[in-house]
Amino acid sequence: MHLVKTMKGKMLLSLIVGFFVTIIYFSLPILNIDATKEPKTFLTHSGSVIQTTGDVIDPVGYSGEQLEFNPDKYLREFSYGRVSKLSDGTTLREFTIIAEDDKMMEISPGVFFNVWTYNGTVPGPTIRATEGDMVRVKFINDGSKSHTIHFHGIHPAEMDGVFEPVGQGGGQFTYEFVAGPVGVHPYHCHTMPLEEHISRGLYGVYIVDPKEGRPPADEMVMILNGFDTDFDTENNFYSANTIPFYYMHHPIQIDINELIRVYVVNILEFDQINNLHLHGTLFDYYPVGTYRIPSVYTDVITLSQGDRGIMEFNYTYPGKYLFHAHKTEFAEKGWTGMFFVKESENTKQYGVQ
Repeated sequence: MHLVKTMKGKMLLSLIVGFFVTIIYFSLPILNIDATKEPKTFLTHSGSVIQTTGDVIDPVGYSGEQLEFNPDKYLREFSYGRVSKLSDGTTLREFTIIAEDDKMMEISPGVFFNVWTYNGTVPGPTIRATEGDMVRVKFINDGSKSHTIHFHGIHPAEMDGVFEPVGQGGGQFTYEFVAGPVGVHPYHCHTMPLEEHISRGLYGVYIVDPKEGRPPADEMVMILNGFDTDFDTENNFYSANTIPFYYMHHPIQIDINELIRVYVVNILEFDQINNLHLHGTLFDYYPVGTYRIPSVYTDVITLSQGDRGIMEFNYTYPGKYLFHAHKTEFAEKGWTGMFFVKESENTKQYGVQ
């Protein structure tokens, strides 16, 4: 009997405590003691209005403010160097590349990250030469760590950028080699720990054109990259040309029926593969770009780190067409863009240096 009374007492006490906890809990919002964040309202791509207390990394109302790195400018900007002739008639192209590791970049609205840069941007400049040219790159390391430049391609061992670390605080080294083979190649720092130097931004694109040239086209560069902002060796953001979702909010304008040539390079660290899917058309794909015959006619390519190639395509119909990673996680974390295909107004001039 005593046990029953004790149990009833405990149940009654529990009910009383629960009653008062409930009153206190529901009274907090009324008393304005709620510590939750003020919800933010934003518009999705489908037109839905959503409220959230979380971070908004892909708002349609993109600020449009000038970024330290401009993906629109990078897309079609090629550096041909300072051009002169050697005594034997060979074309000499001279470049200067400066490494720094103290820059802060707003890689997404409100998200700042310490990037390591070549010439102040991520990616570094797209350098371009013709097969057989002499390429001379003056490298200056203004960073606080040792850095190098490793060019993919053919060159002497002492120009490989692996065993010639360039000291911090103004160290210098000159890379010199004959441009080749034809195609699109990455360049990147090769100092250990390599994953840190690459993941923070020390990379760029090196294009070698065939002597006879390629057919006229609207040419652009896309380097597929990402950022691990919490340093757990898993990327938090993905993109084409650094800024997540940039080309969704600033569609790349191209003309209908015009030949488009994209030099694409995957430099993504930490993830084993990356890929690219093009909506509304298919493209000829030339792996590395060393051969003039395409290996496949497709709308999806899959790339591991360092893989690259040349895509050639055109659009038959005007309108908006997505391009994005066909790895959904990557696409939803920034690696999504758009082409805006418009009726041609003028005949374009190509090959202007």
